[in-house]
Amino acid sequence: MKNILIVGATSAIAIACAREWAKQGDARFFLVARNGERLQQVADDLTARGAQLAACHQLDIDSLERHSGMLERCASELGALDIVLVAPGTLPDQAACQTDPNVAVREFNTNAVSVIALLTPIANTLEAQKRGALAVISSVAGDRGRPSNYLYGSAKAALSVFCEGLNARLFKAGVHVVTVKPGFVATPMTAGLPLPGPLVATPEQVASDIVRAVEKRKDVLYTRWFWAIIMLIIRSIPGRVFKRLSL
Repeated sequence: MKNILIVGATSAIAIACAREWAKQGDARFFLVARNGERLQQVADDLTARGAQLAACHQLDIDSLERHSGMLERCASELGALDIVLVAPGTLPDQAACQTDPNVAVREFNTNAVSVIALLTPIANTLEAQKRGALAVISSVAGDRGRPSNYLYGSAKAALSVFCEGLNARLFKAGVHVVTVKPGFVATPMTAGLPLPGPLVATPEQVASDIVRAVEKRKDVLYTRWFWAIIMLIIRSIPGRVFKRLSL
């Protein structure tokens, strides 16, 4: 039986991942999210698919003082962890972040600081176990600061670098960390945005890539695969040219 902790369990990608693991027939979940009603719907869906549910736990990740209580309950209900998926996040309004520093700080905290705060005790737990896999959803946006979303990108850049160092640290204890960098994904968070259709993945496609990356112990996952090429090109653009582009 795989004991799986999912934080941000009501996100479209997290739901699709949980369903992928549920299909394997040996998954037991501890689900964490901010919206309790939606969280219960996700739990009911998974149990209908044959998964075992240890518990649901309502948590706003920005409430740092509540992290320890959630993890203590998880340890009590689930026991040792085999897989952890950390998937919370928001898509900030860049214009609002430029106008209001309070919005900028709040969004940076949600997408970077709060996630890093939660990953720290999770990492310590996995290190003590000397086994397990930790998948953290970052973004291709963190690969370079583009004017259209540099607040979001800077938060994801911080998270990606944190995970890179964490992976190097936990590798020595037999624990694997995969940094997940999705590109455009058709989710409620991106609904209404003018996304380029051919580059947009479904949550199910991304989830399949994540589950496979965990199994194969990949360090960094670009999903879909072509984003590795796209971001290589974007990172290669000279700064004097890049700053003139509208990306």
